[in-house]
Amino acid sequence: MSEQTTKKKAGVFDIRFVIGGLLGVYGVILILLGLFNATDEELARGDGLNINLWGGVGMLVVAIGFGVWARLRPVVVPDDVE
Repeated sequence: MSEQTTKKKAGVFDIRFVIGGLLGVYGVILILLGLFNATDEELARGDGLNINLWGGVGMLVVAIGFGVWARLRPVVVPDDVE
């Protein structure tokens, strides 16, 4: 009998893709708010720093990190569960 050696991966159902996707969506929303909705009052509260813009960029970087991590080290699903 021929034994199958292909490994099944979790794929899109990996929790790292879910977390990365949510962080990516929130990051894009914050970047858009930082670019198009930055008032002088908000900049004054952030001591001249556009918090929405930089927070969104940070979240987007972390989301990309989660995606790269999930691609480089995928979760292998076992064939038989005892």
